[in-house]
Amino acid sequence: MKLLFRRISIAFILVILLSWSSNKKPAREIYQLTVYHFKTDAQEKILDNYLQNALLPALHRMNMANIGVFKSIANDTAVSKSLYVFFTIKSMDASITLGEKLNADRDYLSAGAEYIHAAYTTPPYERMETILLRAFPLAPTMNLPQLKGERKNRVYELRSYESYTEKIFKNKVQMFNEGDEIGLFKRLNFNAVFYSEVIAGSKMPNLMYMTCFENKEDRDEHWKNFGADPQWKKLSAMPEYQNNVSKNEQMFLRPAAYSDF
Repeated sequence: MKLLFRRISIAFILVILLSWSSNKKPAREIYQLTVYHFKTDAQEKILDNYLQNALLPALHRMNMANIGVFKSIANDTAVSKSLYVFFTIKSMDASITLGEKLNADRDYLSAGAEYIHAAYTTPPYERMETILLRAFPLAPTMNLPQLKGERKNRVYELRSYESYTEKIFKNKVQMFNEGDEIGLFKRLNFNAVFYSEVIAGSKMPNLMYMTCFENKEDRDEHWKNFGADPQWKKLSAMPEYQNNVSKNEQMFLRPAAYSDF
């Protein structure tokens, strides 16, 4: 009888553990987005060489995957140009110690010498900024886009929604999560890479997310369908979600040839 009771108890504990494990939500990822602002073709060439041959290989050696490198589509005509580097980090501490790890990597230092040791007369950029983001509760991990067309035609749309106050910002985040704006994007196949709240950046309080399309026409068609969708019309008309965005910034990007996605 004691043996039977013990077996039943063990089986019960295993069932509880398996149930707990299956119901455990994935941890919310932390992302780092570095933006390089530059002006000349020479600067772009140095940045490309550094990212392709030094930084990305070094991050890969640290077992970091799915690193996105994007250039603004507006670069072709803009005086001030932008380049974006996006990747997942394990923790805030990992972001702080990243520089130390890179400086201890001899291959990185060798391959990135032109960038690292650039003279003040020939800097590789005008300015750079780093934005730290935390994934939304109901979109805790990034997803690789499922696109089939040629990479050169793809449009990656990075959006930033600023809010008037921290409290109002939380309301917009809630609209994406509990309000199921994320679900609407998913149903309409917006190929979202990530949804996140900015935890360190220059435009806080704000959230950022990225969606992907085969081309500009595909992007425009998706947003046309979004605006006409009954779910969006109902959600956007709810009194509790009014006036929760002070500024909506759209950045249209294309992936660099050496980007992981």
